[in-house]
Amino acid sequence: MTPTDTSASPSTNSLRQVEPAGAARPWRLPSLWFSGSGAPDSGKERLAPRKPTNEPSRSGPFGPWAFIALSAVAITLASFFWSPLIPSTVDYSFFREQLKNDNVESLEFLRERITGKWKTAPHDPAKPEIQLPEKFTTILPPVDDKDLVSDLLAKNVKWKSDPTSWTEGLNMLVSLLGFAMMLGVVWILFRRSGDPMGTGSMVSNFIRSPAKKFLPADQQNTFADVAGMEQAKYELQEVVEFLKNPGKFQKLGAQIPKGVLLMGPPGTGKTLLARATAGEAGVPFYSINGSEFIQMFVGVGASRVRDMFRTAKESAPCILFIDEIDAVGRIRGAGVGGGSDEREQTLNQILSEMDGFTPSEAVIVVAATNRPDVLDSALLRPGRFDRHVTIDRPTREGRVGILKVHTRKVPLEDNVNLETIAGGTIGFSGADLKNLVNEAALMAARAGKSKVGTADFDSAKDKVMMGPKREEVLSHREREMTAYHEAGHALIAWLLPELDPVHKVTIVPRGRALGVTQLVPDEERYHMGERRLHSHLAMAMGGRAAEKMIFDEFSAGAESDIKQATSIARRMVAHWGMSEIIGPVAFQQSEEHPFLGKEIQETRQFSEETAHIIDQEVQRFVNDAAGRALQMLEHYRGPLKALADALLANEELTKDQVAEILGPRPERESSGPVATLSA
Repeated sequence: MTPTDTSASPSTNSLRQVEPAGAARPWRLPSLWFSGSGAPDSGKERLAPRKPTNEPSRSGPFGPWAFIALSAVAITLASFFWSPLIPSTVDYSFFREQLKNDNVESLEFLRERITGKWKTAPHDPAKPEIQLPEKFTTILPPVDDKDLVSDLLAKNVKWKSDPTSWTEGLNMLVSLLGFAMMLGVVWILFRRSGDPMGTGSMVSNFIRSPAKKFLPADQQNTFADVAGMEQAKYELQEVVEFLKNPGKFQKLGAQIPKGVLLMGPPGTGKTLLARATAGEAGVPFYSINGSEFIQMFVGVGASRVRDMFRTAKESAPCILFIDEIDAVGRIRGAGVGGGSDEREQTLNQILSEMDGFTPSEAVIVVAATNRPDVLDSALLRPGRFDRHVTIDRPTREGRVGILKVHTRKVPLEDNVNLETIAGGTIGFSGADLKNLVNEAALMAARAGKSKVGTADFDSAKDKVMMGPKREEVLSHREREMTAYHEAGHALIAWLLPELDPVHKVTIVPRGRALGVTQLVPDEERYHMGERRLHSHLAMAMGGRAAEKMIFDEFSAGAESDIKQATSIARRMVAHWGMSEIIGPVAFQQSEEHPFLGKEIQETRQFSEETAHIIDQEVQRFVNDAAGRALQMLEHYRGPLKALADALLANEELTKDQVAEILGPRPERESSGPVATLSA
């Protein structure tokens, strides 16, 4: 498999191309980038009430919940202590039989229940060996027994009736308690509705901003913790000076920018830089994510924005940081189905609040995004986000500094050279470097080492760039086909000096690939020429050409190679003007993420005939690259077989092992034919 460029611009670094066989792996041409470690989460708190008060709570120590709890306890105790001792229950027919035999001494009627006392305790009719207790109870049948009273008088049985039994009293108590609880609930609701925005109300908690507050004493980051990015720190130094000494600027009539937009790829340390700015200035720092504004109910996001800016103004001077602002600040009316009412209302409220700052309010809004192209133009205009700071991937010096920051607490062996590691990680962001150090430490810990060595960093880099090893066991033919596929990539990359050097070739399944050819640049690059791109196309087709030449068939493992080569060729033709037939004309064809931008609503601005010509040119570029690759491999069939045999024997080859097989690599030249190897 061979790398491909999905970048929109050729002016990028050509780092860490990984060539897997059997599955798609992205080919990245990253540019310079920065990173730093995030600050700990200690000290963060929710926004405090705006005006603390010493008034006691109106609910008092015995609030409504305490009242409800006490009522439940009272009901439980009443049912426990007031429950009568229920005697043994007998059938009504058995009771009538005993009454007929003149064995009933007295009775008491409690509604449908009859409780009485035997003259002589009889035996249980179901179990004659058991004698019943002296007292008994029975239930009147639903039909009227007209002879009961006359029989009682005839037998001279004492009887009485109690209309106010304990059951009725308990029912009355329960009814009263339920009514009292309803009154309590109504009282609480009326009390809350009288002050809907007061402290503790449900409405106020729902519309309150979820921004987390970091006090100056909690700030653990300064510019000294941010390695590299000197230009970005220089741009933000004025913000620090204004927060420390606003009078210095105000007396000259100068106004500090109200907003600073940090733009850059993911993992470059935008949040860290904002935290470091607040820590350098020694002011409170409020942090919130753009997605936290958006809720199901329309208007909640706008209310949270108002609350957040109101609290920030009361804490001025301070920094208000909105991360991933593209979640709420996208172009209005864009995307599939138009804009969201809730998102657009929230964005409108942010625009209104930023216009509402007065020159004397030292509140700086810092926002971060990795998609500045989808932000609304009203958000980017002067007066809102006046200053745009681009945070790119770090240079070699920046990577060395970042590695030093992340290895402060990691014990390293004497053979670890951070400058060498930084030189082999061109295109890594700060987050990538932090992950690299952590993976190396984990590998050393699993191996039972007391220090992290160079071998651990090499293994960690292979895992990060090529993916973890898989457990699949390939058949002999699959291994042989994979070996020739990767040997085709590696041989063409070795022969074409415009490409980056081959760092490692492996047929061990890693990540989603059955094999990987890893290229690591030996220098920082900011431009890509036409010749280099055509060489990339040839290398992309190298694995497929080797399969056809050796096995006389193509495999499905070249799917990613074809896809990536087609992407490069289409950009060369339609974007970069590298086709003599098309000429220097740009033809925008599609948006990679239509839900994020506005291009889904734009119509194609070229004819079907032009689209057909573009497709023909793309096809010609890819076919020419495939023919060039096949011609080179046929000429160097011997080195190709030697490289494939070495892969089958060792499964993995380093740069030095490849050099032993193929000889010295041709030196890079500005022009002229490709240098040759002995066939």
